[in-house]
Amino acid sequence: MKTVVGLFVMLLRVSHGVETHCDGRQDGAQCYGPLGGTVVLQLMDEASQILRYEWRNESTIILRGRQNEIITNSLKDRSVFTPSNGTFRINKLSRTDSSEYTLLIFDSNGTLTSKQTLHLSIQAPVSSVLMDSECLSQGEMKVSCSSEGGDSPQYSWTLGGRALTDAELYSENKEENSITLKQHVSGRVACKVWNHVSSVSKEEDIMNCGFIYINCISNGTEISQWVFPANNTLCIQSTTVTSDHSLLVHGLLVAVLFLLFIGIHIFFAWKKKKKLKALLSHKRQTSQGTRF
Repeated sequence: MKTVVGLFVMLLRVSHGVETHCDGRQDGAQCYGPLGGTVVLQLMDEASQILRYEWRNESTIILRGRQNEIITNSLKDRSVFTPSNGTFRINKLSRTDSSEYTLLIFDSNGTLTSKQTLHLSIQAPVSSVLMDSECLSQGEMKVSCSSEGGDSPQYSWTLGGRALTDAELYSENKEENSITLKQHVSGRVACKVWNHVSSVSKEEDIMNCGFIYINCISNGTEISQWVFPANNTLCIQSTTVTSDHSLLVHGLLVAVLFLLFIGIHIFFAWKKKKKLKALLSHKRQTSQGTRF
């Protein structure tokens, strides 16, 4: 988008359509007006101290005045010039209003003392926005944004009210009419469509496509990719080799501890039994020796 120094445009919604404001006091200003709507041009500070002025395009004198007196206004059926604040309001804009305009200011001798131009471009405003989303083959989510009307539309996207990050996008250009979200991304996605005379937004809650990320070894081959669970034939028993390995290790550890506990219990029970048996045998021998 080109930036023009000194350009100031304000977009308003009024009962009869779209209205824009533009400061055309700086020579070479670029102004925009909405097709069928209204543009308010700031041509000068005020006209009371200007002895004579003309505002014209390449072929026609549109406005001619002397201080607070308006002598000629060729657009009087759809425009109003206000000498006290130097604004020229033009209604019912058409494509033919796009042109280069020049303001000429003269002194009391009829000598040209000032000349400034502005470029007025008429654009059709964006009227409405539609959003559409679809899941792609690897679980990415493609979100598209289309607009009705609107010349030279531009696009911007947000997720949950903030700008999308590279970690959430496959798309390199975030200012296109469609983006591709990564598999894990979900939330409230908003598309803003705008041009120099209008701005319309649309937002929707977008869910991810339900894919899972597998990372495992199958038949000696390491597999790392996104798959839909119902169609997963690569890592059937689990979704990640990390979780499988962890479960196996924990299971084996529990089994070893259980067997170790049983073994220790049996060993001490046997040792106790053996000691008791030896003690009883000793007592019997002692008893027999005393008897003899």
